[in-house]
Amino acid sequence: MKITTQGKGIKIGARLEAKITDKMSKFDKYFGDEGTFNIRIRPEGSQMVVEVTLKLDNKIYRAEARDEEILTAVDRTIDKLESQIRRNKTKFLKKKKEYTQIVSFLEEDHGSDFDYEVEEPDKSITRRKTFELRPMTSEDAILQMEMLGHNFLVYLDADTNSVCVVYKRNDGNYGLLEPEY
Repeated sequence: MKITTQGKGIKIGARLEAKITDKMSKFDKYFGDEGTFNIRIRPEGSQMVVEVTLKLDNKIYRAEARDEEILTAVDRTIDKLESQIRRNKTKFLKKKKEYTQIVSFLEEDHGSDFDYEVEEPDKSITRRKTFELRPMTSEDAILQMEMLGHNFLVYLDADTNSVCVVYKRNDGNYGLLEPEY
């Protein structure tokens, strides 16, 4: 299992990185060399934000937590990731072949104090919308998005001639998705 620890606005020391790696090692027996964890830590006011992204079999799982202590935030993030996996247990079990390592993770109890499944209704597409892609710059796309009052906009980039998505981030800034195909 590959673990990458990054700090944004904070320097991650070797001891802290070793402690985080030790906490993440519980996933090692399930995901082995296949799993790649990216841990990003950043200060936000008086709290530390820990974001864990797991890339496994071309799928991405993500959890985020915040706390005043880094290691507490790491623990809470790991718990959230496990909780997300457990919450979607029935979906994973229905598609065993696609999620073999997640299913093996779920089949072992690994210290869980509870044994329940949350039955969530199946989600489906309830509305479809078609629209014309217009060539524009990312700045024009942001302006268009703001004028529409949306939090994202799909557009055709005038410079690269590729389909892109501009979106509003939780921190008030903007993000740009540029797919490779």
